[in-house]
Amino acid sequence: MYIPAAFRVDGFDETSAFIEEHSFATLVTFDGEAAFATHLPLLFNNKSGELGALSGHVARGNEQWKHLQKAAENRGEVLAIFQGPHAYISPSWYETDLAVPTWNYIAVHAYGAPRILDDEALDAQLRAMIEKYESAFPSPWPGDLPQDFWTKLRGAIVGFEIEITRLEGKWKLGQNRSQSDQENVIATLQKALSDDERAIAN
Repeated sequence: MYIPAAFRVDGFDETSAFIEEHSFATLVTFDGEAAFATHLPLLFNNKSGELGALSGHVARGNEQWKHLQKAAENRGEVLAIFQGPHAYISPSWYETDLAVPTWNYIAVHAYGAPRILDDEALDAQLRAMIEKYESAFPSPWPGDLPQDFWTKLRGAIVGFEIEITRLEGKWKLGQNRSQSDQENVIATLQKALSDDERAIAN
């Protein structure tokens, strides 16, 4: 990812917290001929390896699990992209006369080495994912789900883990603009209707 110095965030605490908060990712692999992407939630484990690990699963019918397996066999690398709020920025909000439109956003790229999970590890991952996304509900799924149904569901997916080898954080928030330009952008976005625009202001 292209990251000018003003926008670079290298801190592990910041990038890992962002991944935890914005866990719906785009997983990008390369099958030897073309890039392939899947949009899916990924769990972050900060106790695995130096930079942590990501885990998730795809439908068995999704060919991407074969890309992950091939990357594991060849010690290849895959990419997970995590995106946060973003907003269009008009040059009319600046005090500076000569300026151009831009887009402000926050993103983290996590690169790493994948491996395919066995049934036991996939079971643990599924239960961790259910705990993360269901625990706030008064009647969390799966409740009393029959074991044979659970086994059938597990057989329809392929689980994987990615040991993170490098993290890139980009907080493109106008840090290269003057203080007055930044304040004008914040004030304008705070009045906006969309959640993303207000989040960028914050």
